[in-house]
Amino acid sequence: MDDQGLPGAGQPMTARFITGGASNDLFEITRGDFRCALRRPPDPVPAGRDATMLREYRLLVALADTDVPHPRVVAGCDDPSVVGGCFYLMEFVDGWSPIQEGTTWPEPFGSDLEARRGLAFELVDGIARLARVDWESRGLLGFGRPDGFHERQVDRWLHHLEAVQFRPIPGIDEAAAWLRNHRPRSYRPGIMHGDYQFANVMYHHGAPARLAAIVDWEMATIGDPLLDLGWVINGWPDDTSTGGQGTVSYVDYTGMPTKDELLQAYAMASGRPVDEIDYYVILARFKLAIVLEGGYARVVAGEADNPKMAMFGDVVLDMAAKAAELAATTPLR
Repeated sequence: MDDQGLPGAGQPMTARFITGGASNDLFEITRGDFRCALRRPPDPVPAGRDATMLREYRLLVALADTDVPHPRVVAGCDDPSVVGGCFYLMEFVDGWSPIQEGTTWPEPFGSDLEARRGLAFELVDGIARLARVDWESRGLLGFGRPDGFHERQVDRWLHHLEAVQFRPIPGIDEAAAWLRNHRPRSYRPGIMHGDYQFANVMYHHGAPARLAAIVDWEMATIGDPLLDLGWVINGWPDDTSTGGQGTVSYVDYTGMPTKDELLQAYAMASGRPVDEIDYYVILARFKLAIVLEGGYARVVAGEADNPKMAMFGDVVLDMAAKAAELAATTPLR
């Protein structure tokens, strides 16, 4: 902190653990009146996680001064010897996260359904803003491989599955075949978060709903931003009038906008077409089933770094089945 010229030099420093475990660790750091958050890999650092941490830092630096809600980074460190892993410091966001609230929305969003609708529109607006960022002028050339993005998806994730698969997953092959023959007609590369959902955003306190920051950028890349929208729509229930059950169990959807309302809001804010959203939902389900199967396979093998992944055994099968079901009802062009 002294080398970076940050405030509070010579004053006592305190560190408070906020959250972490199998994923990355987050600490609150204070030194005098200066307050920030430190993000670092878990201890011991898994292979490749230091590089991922520095990628996150690079992306957040690139987002500075854009209208995308994100934590403003103040310093980064590529020397693992300082705290045991590469890390970065960012502003401490004063807000709340839906995943920390359980299945109950904090007030006024718990009782005011109109205010609650705003949470959903703000969620979608966050990735619409992200999709508008000129990533090339922001110094992100080489951050990902946007050329051939869709051509690689099926083979890439099936290869990942081959390395961990220990049981049949009905629906995966059907979804894969459909995806190979149904790539989007138009594709404009942009920044994508990679795991966009209520769990990875923070809101300002109080109404109206205002997105404070998009967080947890470890899966970000340059690809197709519409996949982030597919990730959101994948978890959205068909009926939100009475709290229809979505795939994201920590959220009460009662009173939320419909899928069509969210799609229209995204299209207007991002300037991107949403008429092929079924492709992105199928790809999201296909990818998510494989990613979660990797974690579940480690649980079954007794090698899990996160025992909570045991709960995803049935989720994988359900996700693959839903991908195949949607594929079966979406005709090929």
